Amino acid sequence: MSEAKLGDTVKIHYTGTLEDGTVFDSTNGSDPIEFTIGDGGIIPGFETAVQGMTPGGTKTVTIAPEQAYGHYNEEMTQQVPRSAIPDDIELREGMILSAESPDGLPISFTVKAFDAAQVTIDGNHPLAGRNLTFALELVAIS
Repeated sequence: MSEAKLGDTVKIHYTGTLEDGTVFDSTNGSDPIEFTIGDGGIIPGFETAVQGMTPGGTKTVTIAPEQAYGHYNEEMTQQVPRSAIPDDIELREGMILSAESPDGLPISFTVKAFDAAQVTIDGNHPLAGRNLTFALELVAIS
């Protein structure tokens, strides 16, 4: 039976959990995800974990922040004037706001706090700085 390797397109079922056991993402009840190992569409630690697996195989891995969404960076949290947010947006803590970077790329921020004058936004990925545990099942290699 062949093992998943760099360049293979794979289908994976997974459940991702945080250190306290909270599930943050899962393919349970849906189709497996499909990606090509090495294309960079999945966090590096996930791609590495899949390599060497065979169809039908399962494993559980814990991925450190540097192989996932990076370490939390306080410098990516800032306060902006409430007037910088369109009036038609009803702010809620935890909501994701989208914007465009100076070079035209889409960026997202999480609203951490707000009042009538200021909005505290966080440009870190919501899972930055966290160890992520994945229960994996390799469904197919193509």
